[in-house]
Amino acid sequence: MAKPPVVIVGAGHAGFQLASSLRQAGYAEPIFLLNDEPHLPYQRPPLSKAYLKGGGAPDSLMFRPDKFYRDQNIELIADRAAAIDRPARKLSLASGAALEYEHLVLATGARNRLIDLPNANLEDVLYLRTLDESEVLRLRLASRRHVVVIGAGFIGLEFAATARAKGLEVDVVELGARVMARAVTAEISEFFQNRHAEAGIRIHFGVQVTSIESDGAGVAGVSLSDGRHIAADLVVVGVGVLPNVELAGAAGLPVASGIMVGEHLLTSDPHISAIGDCALYASERFGGSLRLESVQNATDHARCVAARLTGDTKVYDGLPWFWSDQGPDKLQIAGLTTGYDRVVVRGDRTQGAFSAFCYKADRLVGIESVNRAGDHMFGRRLLAANGSITPEQAMDAGFDLKAALG
Repeated sequence: MAKPPVVIVGAGHAGFQLASSLRQAGYAEPIFLLNDEPHLPYQRPPLSKAYLKGGGAPDSLMFRPDKFYRDQNIELIADRAAAIDRPARKLSLASGAALEYEHLVLATGARNRLIDLPNANLEDVLYLRTLDESEVLRLRLASRRHVVVIGAGFIGLEFAATARAKGLEVDVVELGARVMARAVTAEISEFFQNRHAEAGIRIHFGVQVTSIESDGAGVAGVSLSDGRHIAADLVVVGVGVLPNVELAGAAGLPVASGIMVGEHLLTSDPHISAIGDCALYASERFGGSLRLESVQNATDHARCVAARLTGDTKVYDGLPWFWSDQGPDKLQIAGLTTGYDRVVVRGDRTQGAFSAFCYKADRLVGIESVNRAGDHMFGRRLLAANGSITPEQAMDAGFDLKAALG
């Protein structure tokens, strides 16, 4: 009798990669991939960048065509998970169907954090996380003149740069004192603030939107906490995401700012794993628990669980890395720079190609690079191997980074 399937809840980067990696590793038992979006599994990063600019059809975003799933015997199920019966090892679906599982993997991802403001439900108040949301925004950008972006994080700034390049007037409203403040150093923030300002984007710091104004037919603008009003016919919200932990929590699995998993990405139930944006994982490398939102994190989690399910159990120890394309500039980050106490700049800020080497107690913890792909790749290799170079070496333009990898 065949084993029950591995059931994967969520068909984003983590879920797709797990199904694919299991087959690559020779796993021959059934695999069910639960997909609650009306599209084949697709890549998210282009949604706020190339795709939004009008680059390509939806098919260009798909990880693989439909034939791949048939050839690999991966059963795509268009449904939503409703409840987990852990003693019976059964997953109930929104359609009323139920799936038995040999192992259940929660790759439930995250959802947009919604704003609670007057008129927030107007049709020209939009978010950007899914293909359908990006598709709506592509159409609106063609007919709107002035957009207000709420939030100066990665998504907000990527969208703002795209909208400005398409000729729209753009205002960004940010409660904090600088752009991407939670993610990057002041040196990187300052560079991008200047670049966006040079492109004609107005960024308003230290204020928040208190209401969205309507003219009776649609969005007319926003009111700010300092009493100002900004006219607009489109509002895009980018104020972060919330991990989808409710399914796990209702099943009695420990959840906090994510579904809690140990160093092997297992929950407290030995038959259930959690990976990707939804997983709060124990990290030996960083000496604590982390929840990260990145393609690297999702795909590396998936490969680690695929290895475990095919007999090669390893502690998850991936080095985080991230990227963001904003206008003509590429930001790449290797490592985690939280808690740094010193920044050394290598390269030339005035030429728009430099890196911020971040140190904690004179040990390199991360590198944030603008248009310096070589520095980024160096950082990924060095930090993955738990290596370091001194601040003085980083500061020395003549110091050979490749030789340091030795």
